[in-house]
Amino acid sequence: MREKLQRFMAGRYGADQLSRVYLALILILLVLSMFVKFLPLYWAALLLLIYTYYRMFTKNVSKMYAQNQKYLNWRYRKVAKWAAFKKRFAQRKDYRFFRCPTCRQRVRVPKGKGKICITCPRCHHDFIKKS
Repeated sequence: MREKLQRFMAGRYGADQLSRVYLALILILLVLSMFVKFLPLYWAALLLLIYTYYRMFTKNVSKMYAQNQKYLNWRYRKVAKWAAFKKRFAQRKDYRFFRCPTCRQRVRVPKGKGKICITCPRCHHDFIKKS
């Protein structure tokens, strides 16, 4: 049986990170539809399940790979933004963060120095802020 499954899946895309996210979303929608008794929720889960199986069994590998890469890039941007926020939040007692008015670069300056002239490291624009 294992050999038959391997022959069937040869040349097909299979499961990836986006498929796993879809499967988790399907599970959540099905559980919600059980408690809420809202029929469109059930149908949405069923349609998403059909599409997920289509993604797994398709032989159009390049298209599914591109979709997965787009999802992974989106997820990376969100994770990187969250990590930067956590880092700034941890440093909030010792530093203040300002944005350069011309290039929008985030600049970190020490707290408690009074009114200071800040030079942007990217565009070298000077602006005055109170730290």
